[in-house]
Amino acid sequence: MENKFQSFITGLQHIGLPTNDIEATISFYETLGFQVVYRTINEKAGEQVAFLRLGDVTIETYENKQAALLNGAWDHIALNVTDIEAVFRLAREKGLNIIDSEIQFLPFWEKGVKYFIVIGPNKEKVEFNQYL
Repeated sequence: MENKFQSFITGLQHIGLPTNDIEATISFYETLGFQVVYRTINEKAGEQVAFLRLGDVTIETYENKQAALLNGAWDHIALNVTDIEAVFRLAREKGLNIIDSEIQFLPFWEKGVKYFIVIGPNKEKVEFNQYL
């Protein structure tokens, strides 16, 4: 296995934005030209979720009623990967600060997604995410 993240990462998949009012958030981004491309409920977290897209920028907004409502309130960036298991092994080998002990699953999109999150040196969350 090649020991480089860039062999698995294809680009930015989405930016995560918590919200206290998903309808207001959707309305605001629709005003900017974004369109809702997927909407669901995250049963595990009990949150409404919407993916908004404009060109190659996708925002995942989720109503968790815990949004900071401060500058810098974005929650995470998600990098699209082609092989989540290989990237998880590589993250462990590199000693990255992985939040969960195993790869996670959500039934989003047509077949679901697998992902895991690492914490960077500035306490930022970087999610590695693979569409299934």
